[in-house]
Amino acid sequence: MTVLPRTAHTFELSPAELLEIRTLLTGAFDGDFGDDDWDHTLGGVHALLYEDGVLVAHGSVVQRRVIHAGRSLRIGYIEAVAVRADRRRRGLGDRVMDALERVIDGAYELGALSASDEGAELYRSRGWQLWGGRVEALGPEGAVHLPEEEDSTFLRPAGGRPLPETASALLFDWRDGDVL
Repeated sequence: MTVLPRTAHTFELSPAELLEIRTLLTGAFDGDFGDDDWDHTLGGVHALLYEDGVLVAHGSVVQRRVIHAGRSLRIGYIEAVAVRADRRRRGLGDRVMDALERVIDGAYELGALSASDEGAELYRSRGWQLWGGRVEALGPEGAVHLPEEEDSTFLRPAGGRPLPETASALLFDWRDGDVL
């Protein structure tokens, strides 16, 4: 029997659960998971997957705003998808993504994420599409071009909607740390 991830909004998680998530993420990202990354993980819906009472996989989806072709889109942005190193390649990431994609389909116009080289294949295999256009962020000084994000930004249409046309840039809201 396949166990589905538990989903919970950040406010529903206890301090102990939040510490457990942060510990998993720090380990899964080999210590390359800082305070800004943690902040980006919070404020949305988390998918938590346990085996034998131990947290082995996590991901979250948070709301962000993207301006595209003169419209402000409410998107579900995927954050902090991770599986414990000793449990990888067993489909746990897919199970976490199943839960997060249900949230995106039910609540957002579009899903988006920035994939690492290691994670890109998971998202491609699930039908996420590499964005073929310009990526920008609305910074304190105005629009900032993010060319380094243009080969790692993936989108997923929600609720049968089409993907945006690549003729116009995706202009993401600003945040501290890694903007995407």
